Amino acid sequence: MKKIVVLLLLTILTTGCSSVKKQLKKTIDPHLKTALFSDQFTGFLLLNATTRDTLYQHNSSKYFTPASNTKIFTLFTSLKLLPERIPSLKYSYVRDTLYIEGTGDPSVLHPYLKDSTAIRFLKSHENIALYLNNFKDEKFGPGWSWDDYQYYYSPERSGFPLYGNVLTIENGDSLRISPDYFKDSIFPYANAVQRDPIKNLFYFDPSQKDTLEIPFVVDSSLTKNLLEKALGKKIRISPTMPNTAHNVLYGIAADSIYSRMMEVSDNFLAEQLLFLASSTLSDTLNSAKARKFILENHLSDLKQPPRWVDGSGLSRYNLFTPESMVHVLYKLYTEIPRERLFRFFPVGGVAGTLEDWYPGNPEPYIYAKTGSLSNNHCLSGYLLTKSGKTLIFSFMNNHFRESPSEIKKQMQTILEEIRDTY
Repeated sequence: MKKIVVLLLLTILTTGCSSVKKQLKKTIDPHLKTALFSDQFTGFLLLNATTRDTLYQHNSSKYFTPASNTKIFTLFTSLKLLPERIPSLKYSYVRDTLYIEGTGDPSVLHPYLKDSTAIRFLKSHENIALYLNNFKDEKFGPGWSWDDYQYYYSPERSGFPLYGNVLTIENGDSLRISPDYFKDSIFPYANAVQRDPIKNLFYFDPSQKDTLEIPFVVDSSLTKNLLEKALGKKIRISPTMPNTAHNVLYGIAADSIYSRMMEVSDNFLAEQLLFLASSTLSDTLNSAKARKFILENHLSDLKQPPRWVDGSGLSRYNLFTPESMVHVLYKLYTEIPRERLFRFFPVGGVAGTLEDWYPGNPEPYIYAKTGSLSNNHCLSGYLLTKSGKTLIFSFMNNHFRESPSEIKKQMQTILEEIRDTY
């Protein structure tokens, strides 16, 4: 009798699941077969977060350019390797001198995060030696567009960043410049570019009443000069770091950086988080070291190993599948408390890169990361249905020539129908 009951239950569950899949296929397929999607490459995977059943899939094992969906992997890496508070710098004492080296912490004097933990610590020491040779990487990621050097979303990467590696100009009732170290390097007239390609010479239109962020060229001399100005005293650059145990100074809460990175899709924070992650593995700051460690030790079960070359997704060299995205999102969902996890993601109709899309009815139903490059738009994250289920999805679109807003409209229609019918 018990066997019969079990068989009946299994039959009901199997039939029910099959019926749901057929219904979702009937709902989604017509959209993906329209003319809008006919001349582009689309991948979609939908998973039940509780049962782990695959509810719908379309090209889910194919590789796509993910754009800023890459930041989901960066978030996963950070949560695995970084402590609750960001390692701000490493230091050692030799007699009366404090030797310091960077960890890649992006928050020091950052225009939004404004962390001054390291500055307060360093002000209490008289003799400071700064070591910068632990940064073993390039200032730009592989495959980044060379002409993006002047735009806010493409600051240089470095081992001891200050001020987010950008010059901030606020032109309101008065002109405010940060860091003011560059006040004599700004030319007040409209120009075709915002900065000289190789020098810290900036151009600003005085008639522009707005806040402008322009990446500056980073080198060891500039880092030393900016730090001296912030500390109000001289320091020296050291060619070596003492061969002794290093102490770690911890700064702001790591979650504050994760939330900022994900909500506004901050490329600089994403890149620097991988350097921070590598700092926990050794004293060498190298993005590839962190990526390799995560893929080999925490994501070795990926069915389609990605080509993963940076932290932000600025590079078109990156290649990920919807299955890989959903795989990592599922790991995050099962390993991180839901309330905390959802705080990292932009919320449909509420905040960040999703403020103008996927509005709730009435409650928010999309918690997801966007990814956009020209001719590419992806969205991966969590969908809450009206019936109370949590779904994990990755919706990737590459090589379209339509307006991105038209792609987003269709994506929104599909996700709303899933929300309302499943």
